[in-house]
Amino acid sequence: MSGGRKEMRLHEGELNVMELLWSNKVLAAKDISKIIKEYIGWEKNTTYTVIKRLIDKGAVTREDPGFLCRARVTKKDVQEIETKVLLSKMFNDSLTNFITEYLGSRRLTTEQVIELQRVLNRQI
Repeated sequence: MSGGRKEMRLHEGELNVMELLWSNKVLAAKDISKIIKEYIGWEKNTTYTVIKRLIDKGAVTREDPGFLCRARVTKKDVQEIETKVLLSKMFNDSLTNFITEYLGSRRLTTEQVIELQRVLNRQI
């Protein structure tokens, strides 16, 4: 993870706010609240509580004037953390177990197989 911060877990509600910040770079809390109200239905106080929690965790910075919010962690950082947790919890830290289970009930297209082969060849 960049910046040497400890790995933080974000719940689904927090990820809703982070997605907005990752897409927009900087947003005022009031604008986050308006967008979240429109798409998810949260009241302003709920959104502000989640923003405060994200600030307390170190995932978001707040700048005045205007209560401008900015992500301090990247989406890639969060994806890496959550992937490690998923592999550890559900697949005994085994990428092979995960891939086997995931692909076991799916039919990949030729394009998907070629793309996976490309990814694997870069690892060799």
